[in-house]
Amino acid sequence: MTGLWPHQYEAADLAFRGRNVIISTGTASGKSLAYLTPAITACLDGGTILYLTPTKALAADQLRTLRELRITKVRAATFDGDTPFEERKWVRQHANYVLTNPDMLHRGILPRHAQWSSFFRRLRMIVVDECHGYRGVFGSHVAQILRRLRRVCARYGSDPTFLLASATASEPGAFAKRLTGLEMHEVTVDASPKGSTTIALWEPPLTDLRGEGGAPIRRTATAEAADLLADLVLADIRTLAFVRSRRGAETVALSARAKLADVAFSLIAPTEHGSLATGSSTTTNQHNAAPWEPKDPDHSPTPGSPSEPDHVPTPGPPSEPDHHSQVPGPLSAPDHRTPAPGPPDHHAPSRAASLTTPGEPVDEGGADEGDLPEGGSLGWSIPDASDWASLPDRIAAYRAGYLAEDRRLLEKALRAGTIMGLATTNALELGVDVSGLDAVLIAGWPGTRASLWQQAGRAGRDGRDALAVLIARDDPLDTYLVHHPDALFGRPVEAIVLDPDNPYVLGPHLCAAAAEIPLAEDDLPVFGDTTPAVLDDLVAQGLLRKRPAGWFWTRRERATDLADIRGGGGAPIQVVESSTGRLLGSVDEPSAHTAVHTGAVYLHQGETFLVEVLDLEAGVALVSSASPDYTTFARDITDISILGTQRSHALGPGTLHFGEVEVTRQVVSYLKRRLQSGEMLGDEPLDLPPRTLRTRAVWWTLPASAVAPLAEAGIDLGGAAHAAEHASIGLLPLFATCDRWDIGGVSTELHADTGLLTVFVYDGHEGGAGFAERGYARAADWLTATREAITSCECDRGCPSCIQSPKCGNGNEPLDKRGAIRLLDILLAQQESDTDP
Repeated sequence: MTGLWPHQYEAADLAFRGRNVIISTGTASGKSLAYLTPAITACLDGGTILYLTPTKALAADQLRTLRELRITKVRAATFDGDTPFEERKWVRQHANYVLTNPDMLHRGILPRHAQWSSFFRRLRMIVVDECHGYRGVFGSHVAQILRRLRRVCARYGSDPTFLLASATASEPGAFAKRLTGLEMHEVTVDASPKGSTTIALWEPPLTDLRGEGGAPIRRTATAEAADLLADLVLADIRTLAFVRSRRGAETVALSARAKLADVAFSLIAPTEHGSLATGSSTTTNQHNAAPWEPKDPDHSPTPGSPSEPDHVPTPGPPSEPDHHSQVPGPLSAPDHRTPAPGPPDHHAPSRAASLTTPGEPVDEGGADEGDLPEGGSLGWSIPDASDWASLPDRIAAYRAGYLAEDRRLLEKALRAGTIMGLATTNALELGVDVSGLDAVLIAGWPGTRASLWQQAGRAGRDGRDALAVLIARDDPLDTYLVHHPDALFGRPVEAIVLDPDNPYVLGPHLCAAAAEIPLAEDDLPVFGDTTPAVLDDLVAQGLLRKRPAGWFWTRRERATDLADIRGGGGAPIQVVESSTGRLLGSVDEPSAHTAVHTGAVYLHQGETFLVEVLDLEAGVALVSSASPDYTTFARDITDISILGTQRSHALGPGTLHFGEVEVTRQVVSYLKRRLQSGEMLGDEPLDLPPRTLRTRAVWWTLPASAVAPLAEAGIDLGGAAHAAEHASIGLLPLFATCDRWDIGGVSTELHADTGLLTVFVYDGHEGGAGFAERGYARAADWLTATREAITSCECDRGCPSCIQSPKCGNGNEPLDKRGAIRLLDILLAQQESDTDP
């Protein structure tokens, strides 16, 4: 085992001795070698290995690594939605190192375990890579899939060792035990050498535009990211730009390419004699397709095969729009004789903070030849006009939805330096090898500190110094972080929240397990303490039958269809192009009301459509191709009732509660907002049925005696509570591993169930996802950060950076910024006095 870093040796040695282990160290710390060493050893000894990853891209990258080792006895193969059907039989019968994902394990491997009997009998190790992505409802589903996997292994007489790999996570051993149900050793001390990384916090400037209520609007994070990406590529700095949505990634790439086209045109148009150079008719909105560009953006995955998502967390409604991602005028050509150390001065942010992370000494010598663009160096210059003309082709977009071979070409081009800038969703956040990057741009808070460091760690992976820039969106949490860098630096990453015992998750997997192998009494401890009660409920519903030998699945339908592990449950809505009958994709049923309502703008793999009609009974949304200059947002009204309180404690003069609630939500209209300016174009009514959700919530109340002085001072109590609710939803992702689209809220001056001023924040998933519970546990810190985010915002009356919400069903009315601060002051007064020296 010579040549391994201490953390690699420790994890590999534990796995080799049959101990379950999680290695949780930083990005580019060599975690893959920690599991490859014992895994390959097991293959050479006649065993088999199952490798699980959240995305197909990472599986393909690992397969490339294995094949480069050229070990003939290691027969590695992927088994996922991209695997041709004619190859799948060979994989089942001959492969001894199978790389797959939870989706395929759930739907394709476990239900057909008899076809994999030889593989399962010899299974020595299960590698769960990038396991920090298994959080929330998706993580809860994966936890139950792993329990089903353990049960199938036991059926064939194997007891494989689990080796989990994760970016640095809080309490990794406890998380790994919750995910697998097994005791777990942890390896957390990172002994790998590091270069230094400069982290910049970047807040876009305010514009002259105004939104709802006359609130000022900042320049969008995507517009800033496009400018910075173009500037960095011009300076020959290999850069990855992370963008939160597929549309955003495409927009950043197109805008950056347009900027480079402007630069190229300004340089090649005039010649020494004052005439136009050959080919100078190139315009800024046209370019020839580069050989690595996706050939078929309309390609759909093989029917019935799990498709690859852009991100791991459970999907929710669409992310906020790019209100005005206009591209500024042409850049002046930079001096290419020396590389730029970072973003140019003309992009100086209104607020910025930076921190240089000290690391190990790095080689100050020049870059390897393979790391440089053709004909260039770090002091890059292009000698002739033909090379300048191809400048825009050095930037591309990367996301799910492209053909698998095109994604691999993009990854290869980035590694080789053919592409210098790539705008991507978090599809490249995980451990795909894209070494040699110099800088990373992160357009909007990625959701957790773990994701932030994972994305930032993509740069400098070969040991060199690196730059990472977090560009704030117009959002309360992003604003708070820019003004409070101490919330990022020097803080541990978040604990990963998942709840395998959630009955809405456990029930479908018990049905799937019974369909695979009838459930016996001895199996119940594998699935958790709540299993007997959930089984009784499944029997009462007629989903399972109880017999003396155990529980049986007796229906003709596939039991695996009951669990939509990446969605929110319910039959998906099929999105169909009305003129051709072409199936474009599907939307999970809970999101259909907001994503594909009549009149909605629907994006699919670079194409824009308008929804003509949503037929919920038929489960179809008919769309037609269009190019509207606006985006749409669904607006809803929400009522909430308390079903039961599980925990309560005093909070200032008020009370904090956690318990079960029922949320009734109805989409009543949709808002049209112009793409370029964010201008409101109208609010169109909709007639959709209400939906109910039984979930868990955290809520706080204040008695009339505490809020009476505010009312006497002329503060709108309803507007104050509403503003505090919006801001607290925006800040909860800092304390719970979630996105603001995973949670919802309701506020009222007088709630029917409490008789008091009440503010609720609830999990947006059936049965709850652990987010509200986390908020209850961290309430003082969470609400203190909420107040500080509102207070530190530069606006006068409230804006999207503090109290306005992009998904408010009431049009962000009423809102009272001053009242929200006063309300939170009252609620937190006791906590502050407790901490005074």
